[in-house]
Amino acid sequence: MPLGDRGGDKSEARFCGVETDFSDDMPHVITFNLATGKFDFVVAPLTDPTYRPSLVQKDSFGSASPPFAGSDLVLSPSQWSSHVVGKISSWIDLDSEDETVRLDSETTLRQELAWASHLSLQACLLPAPKGTSCANYARCVNQILQDLSNMQLWLRISLVVPDDDSMDANSATLVDSWETWNSFRLLCEHHSQLSVALDILSSLPSANSLGRWFGESVRAAIVNTDSFLTNGRGYPCLSKRHQMLITRFFNHNIQIIISGNSGNPKASVDANDFHNRSVADSQRHPLRLYLDYVGHLYQKMDPLPEQERFELGYRDYLQSPLQPLMDNLEARTYETFEKDAMKYIQYQRAVSKAMLDMIPDEEASTKTIVLMVVGAGRGPLVRASLQASEETGRKLKVYAVEKNPNAVVTLHALVKLEGWEDIVTIVSCDMRYWNAPEKADILVSELLGSFGDNELSPECLDGAQRFLKPEGISIPSSYTSFIQPVTASKLYNDVKAHKDVSHFETAYVVKIHNAARLAPCQSVFTFTHPKPVDSESNQRYKKLHFTIPNDTGSAMVHGFAGYFDAVLYKDVHLGIEPSTATPNMFSWFSIFFPLRSPICVKPGSTLEVNFWRCCGPKKVWYEWCVTSPTESPIHNCNGRSYWVGL
Repeated sequence: MPLGDRGGDKSEARFCGVETDFSDDMPHVITFNLATGKFDFVVAPLTDPTYRPSLVQKDSFGSASPPFAGSDLVLSPSQWSSHVVGKISSWIDLDSEDETVRLDSETTLRQELAWASHLSLQACLLPAPKGTSCANYARCVNQILQDLSNMQLWLRISLVVPDDDSMDANSATLVDSWETWNSFRLLCEHHSQLSVALDILSSLPSANSLGRWFGESVRAAIVNTDSFLTNGRGYPCLSKRHQMLITRFFNHNIQIIISGNSGNPKASVDANDFHNRSVADSQRHPLRLYLDYVGHLYQKMDPLPEQERFELGYRDYLQSPLQPLMDNLEARTYETFEKDAMKYIQYQRAVSKAMLDMIPDEEASTKTIVLMVVGAGRGPLVRASLQASEETGRKLKVYAVEKNPNAVVTLHALVKLEGWEDIVTIVSCDMRYWNAPEKADILVSELLGSFGDNELSPECLDGAQRFLKPEGISIPSSYTSFIQPVTASKLYNDVKAHKDVSHFETAYVVKIHNAARLAPCQSVFTFTHPKPVDSESNQRYKKLHFTIPNDTGSAMVHGFAGYFDAVLYKDVHLGIEPSTATPNMFSWFSIFFPLRSPICVKPGSTLEVNFWRCCGPKKVWYEWCVTSPTESPIHNCNGRSYWVGL
């Protein structure tokens, strides 16, 4: 049964598993651990651990059947699929120098994975590589992956990082376990069906080192009972750092698996215990108290906020950016953006401040401000501006300029419904080609994209700037783009699945969730409105240097997450850059610039990145590349794969 109810959470992280020993009575294994223990699935060996192919006596036909854990008929197909994760024999060593061991290991691996596939298991747990070299192991797994239908392979990796401060002769052979995983997945060509099952030990590496794993394809976390402490009441519990890590696993859809023997002396439970489980059940299953504690951590989590529930379906889902000048938005797109109350609250604040600065109180009754909303859509900025007018007591004359004829229909209906006919003039025209009858005091627009300028706000406002008074105010007055390097295995694999270069040279709008942010954001391009010099080009170039913290360990850069921050007016800002992001706003997700070949960075090293914003007569595009520690190709040369049409 699930760990509990958490509002809005329907992820697989609600289900907890248990690692079991070999048994040839699988129905009993399922009954004992699921019905009695209340776990949701078992991680169970598929063959007798004493089995070695080279020692098996073959029959007269030269064949032998491995000692599997029962026939496929002992459980129903749905039970095998839903409640069993196959555990590949832990003794196998495909890189052993002993040829007999190596050949036995290869044969057993293939036999067990073939059996698991026959049973329609959803996943199998592969044992950790035995040494620093795993080439033959990875080769065999990669061969199997080529013909595997839907089953996931979880490579067991212990969460180990060498501590430089405590290294001695005995620990000199200890390697960063991320390096083992990275070597294995590179040999397997980043296969999307190869994932990680992290073994959580009693000591944890640094927060930065842990953080890298959240950008990797981690499916499960195996928590050994040795990692648990005993609280003052005699029950198992985890350290604060372990608790935070488990909670983070829940938030990233990583399932918990309890492993090991019960070392807890508690023989029974008190009636007022936090998990309220029956004494009989706890006594019957030795790991029940550990499951109850994990369930307690899950139930302590706050329900998902409404905004996160809205964003769930968009997490790590790649979307092509809008083409705002070439395409007209659909009604449902307008509706989604219009529901973002915080955005329009900020715009209203900015317009109010601009009005108060423009007209003193003593002139409020005699002067009228001319305000133009360029790119008015279905009218939310018109409404925000009129509410600012009412709030400040300033008179307003509004021009609502919109190129989408379908949105103009809605605008006319809104103006008539609200009785704004004497205040609002609707102009059905592209702002770049409109000849305004008078100059504007305030120019308001919401042309920003996830990267600030990626939906052609500079080009559009350049065309509209000619009808702004010399002392006029533009809202927004400036905006800056930001990037940071990220590990994002899922995003990389989703792009890679297209099997072409063009998708690796496209920037995607995406709600990035399963990612490791490897260094703080840095600013890229800034645009100011109105332009200080009319002749200023909208082309830009920036070279950036990111330093990977020493305690992170090595990490893989799959691409760059992009954001923006905009100054609407004076101290009123709007943005999605993580350190200054406007709360409770969902109009913009971040942007993702992928790399065709991921780049491995070492702790303390510098990542040198180059970004260009290029402009042509009919399109605007970005180019990007890495020049250190190794060179990447320049992506999207001449906008061959991705561009925004003028």
